[in-house]
Amino acid sequence: MYDAASPSGLRSFAPKGRPLDGKAVLITGATGSFGRRMVRTLLERDEPRKIIIFSRDELKQYEMRAELEELFPKEKIARLRFFLGDVRDRSRLELAFRGVDVVIHAAALKQVPAAEYNPSECIQTNVMGAENVVWACLRNGVQRVIALSTDKACSPINLYGATKLASDKTFVAANNLAGDIGTRFAVVRYGNVAGSRGSVVPLFRRLLTNGATELPITDPRMTRFWITLEQGVDFVLSCLETMRGGEIFVPKIPATTVTALAEAMGPGLPHRVVGIRPGEKLHEMMISADDSRTTVDLGDRYAIEPDFVEYGRTGFSEDGVGVRVPEGFAYTSDGAGDTLDTGGMAELLEAARA
Repeated sequence: MYDAASPSGLRSFAPKGRPLDGKAVLITGATGSFGRRMVRTLLERDEPRKIIIFSRDELKQYEMRAELEELFPKEKIARLRFFLGDVRDRSRLELAFRGVDVVIHAAALKQVPAAEYNPSECIQTNVMGAENVVWACLRNGVQRVIALSTDKACSPINLYGATKLASDKTFVAANNLAGDIGTRFAVVRYGNVAGSRGSVVPLFRRLLTNGATELPITDPRMTRFWITLEQGVDFVLSCLETMRGGEIFVPKIPATTVTALAEAMGPGLPHRVVGIRPGEKLHEMMISADDSRTTVDLGDRYAIEPDFVEYGRTGFSEDGVGVRVPEGFAYTSDGAGDTLDTGGMAELLEAARA
C-alpha cells in the first residue's frame, strides 16, 4: 500500500506520461464524485483539447461549472463542454461522441438497496446504457474507452453487481466488434472510494457532526477494499496508457474492517450492530478463483485478460510485461495483501480529504 515517493504515503497509480494531451475527452456521469475529480485533475495537470461533461442533471452541471470557474482561468474553462444527456439515449450519445478521442464511462446507478427495489431502472442505465456507449463509440470511431466497474461485479449477489458484470462483459466483448475501426475498450474495477458520496464515510461524518454518541455498523467482521478519489483518477489515466483492449484492471489497494473504519472516524465511540443489508456481502472480491486462469500480475495492479480474442492483441505475459497468477488465486478484502488497522485507515481518510 505504502509508497515513499507519494506525498500521502499511499500507493501512487499516477500515469508515466500525459495520455490525454491534445485529446477530446468525454466523461459520462461526469458530475459525480469521480467525474468532478477527473475534470479537475485534467485541467490542473494535462492539456486535453476538449473535455465534454456528459450527464443528465442540469443543476449539477451548473454547480460544477460555477465551481470550476472559480478555480481555473478562462482559457482552461474554454475547453469544457457541458452536454446534457442520458446514457439510455443512444442517439444523444452518438451526437455527443462526434470527434471524441477518449471516452471514460462513469455513469451508473450504484445504490444497492435502490437497485433491488427498482431493478428495471438499474438495468436500463447500467446494462442498456453500456450497450449504447459501445455503439456510439463504434459509430464515431472513438480511439480508447475505459469503463468504471466495481468489486460488486465479481461473483455478484445483488442486482447492482449483476448489472455491472453484464456491463463489464459488454465492454470486453466490444473489442471483437471494432474491426477496422480500431476502437479499444477496457474496464477498471475497484472498491469503495473514500470521500465519494456513495460511501459510508459521508454518513459517519454527518452523524458525528450532529453529535452522535454511537456509530452503526453492519457486522464487526465485515471487510471492504478502499481507494481514494485521487488514486482512482490516476488509476484510470495509467490504465489508458497501458490498455491493449479487453482487460479488466484491478488495483492493489488496502482493505479494512468496518470496525477499524468506525474507530478511525469516531475514536472511543461505541458501535451499534445493525446487520447486513439485503444484497450485501460480508467480504468483497475483485478477482475470483475462476478468473485466475486469465489474470496477470502487473506489479501495482492485476489485469484479467480476455479469453476470447478476435483482434490483434498480445497478452501481458506473452511479452514479459506481466506474470500469470497461480491457478486458484482470489483477491478478496479479507485476504488482501494490505490490511489497514485503525491508524492506517485514519491516514487514508486524511489523504482522501486532502
